[in-house]
Parts: sequence; structure tokens; C-alpha cells
Amino acid sequence: MTHPVPLQGPQVTIGVDTHKDLHVAAARDQLGRRLATIQIPTTSAGYTQLLAWAHGLGEVRAWGVEGTGSYGAGLARFLAAHAQQVLEVNRPDRATRRRRGKSDPVDADAAARAVQAGEATGIPKTADGSVEMLRALRAARQTAVKARTQAINALKALLVTAPAELRESLTGLPTRRLVHTTATLTPGALTTPTAATMLALRSLAQRYQHLDPEIRQLTEQLDTLTTRHAPMLRARLGVGPDSATALLIAAGDNPTRLTSDAAFAAL
Repeated sequence: MTHPVPLQGPQVTIGVDTHKDLHVAAARDQLGRRLATIQIPTTSAGYTQLLAWAHGLGEVRAWGVEGTGSYGAGLARFLAAHAQQVLEVNRPDRATRRRRGKSDPVDADAAARAVQAGEATGIPKTADGSVEMLRALRAARQTAVKARTQAINALKALLVTAPAELRESLTGLPTRRLVHTTATLTPGALTTPTAATMLALRSLAQRYQHLDPEIRQLTEQLDTLTTRHAPMLRARLGVGPDSATALLIAAGDNPTRLTSDAAFAAL
């Protein structure tokens, strides 16, 4: 006597179009048929709702998530923590978007199709370890360095058009001495262009001085973390904390996702 083979439920692929405050997901079955779409907030409750919705449609085979390094980072971490296979999907280029129109459900469906077609094969960064710590610190340091550079550039540009007496007393000074000198200017009452320029120079110099210890502190933290996390990399000639951090961020906390030197070079 033969027994009927029980019917299997649909095997589902989920694509997600990610945004700052909400995500839109679309599901397709193993035959490429559209099943449903859903919109959820970018919160823990929203992620839980999305996962339950997906499992309610059938057996979830894979997730294609756009922007796993930005708006989709939180969702990618949540899904990985729940043993889901997550693949990184590139956002459509502008020409493609213009041709088919901009629609979040369409973009989510396109992400699911990219997974089913084998076009999306990248494994997202886990962003849950030392490298993620380095990324956050480096972002703070880079903006501080940029602001300090802007301050000294503005200070030197202001000197070019400063009143002659003030300009001549400061021209030719090394950067550190220039900053120290202008940081102690006393403009007095703002009744002349000279007084106003002195106040502006002092403000820029003090901004520069304020950013200096912040940058040193962040650099020290990057130095400590990179030495602890990748001592062999730091031991190489010419590899300092900043360059080591850049290389580690490119690889991510799960460098095994990179299968070749070419894959790493492409980053």
C-alpha cells in the first residue's frame, strides 16, 4: 500500500527595500510568484513582526536586503541572530529606477528576484565586534580632523584680508604658534574691522585647540584596538592605526565572507 506524499509548503524568498524609519518587504515562492508585501517600522518589534510574517508564508530560504551597511544594518543583524540566510542586494542604478519608476514594493520585489536569480551573493558584514567599534571611532575622528582642517584653513584665509597691522604681526608664524597666538588675542569692543577680525581669529584658533585633544584621544583608542585585534597587521612596516582601521573596516567582523584577494580588492 502506498501512502500519499504530503504536500510541502511554499519555499519563500524575501526581498527588503530599506529606509531610515521603515522597511518594505516582498515575498516570492520557489516558482517566482509574488506572494505578499508588508511594511514595518525599523524597530525590534517591527523586525519581529517581519520575521513572523515571513514564516507564516512558508519555509524561508533566504533574505535579500538592500543597504546592509546603512539603513538595513539593524535588520541584517537581527536576521543573522535568528539563523536566517541574509544576502546583500545592490540598489538599482538610477537609469533602471527611472525606467520602471520608483516604488518601494517594486524595489523589494526586485531584491527577492535578485536572490532567486543568483545575482545577489554577497554576505553582509556582521558589524557586531571589534571592527564595528573601530568604524564608529574612525567616523568620529575623521569628522574631527576635517573640522580642525577647516578651522585652520579659515583662519589663514582670514589673515589674507586682515588689516595690515594685524596681518603683518601674524604672517609667517608656524601653524602651532599661529594658533597659540591668535587664541589669546583680546579684541576689546567690536567697534572696528580689526577688533572683529581679532575675535574671529580667536574663535577659529580656540576651535582648533579644542579639537586637538579629541583627535588625540580617538587616535589612541584606534591604536589600542587595532593592535589588540590585528597585531600582525600593525606589525607591518608603515601600517599605523588609521590605515589598519581602514583595512579592517573593509574586511568587516566576518572576513571569511571574502573568498579571494580579488573580492577584498574590490572593496
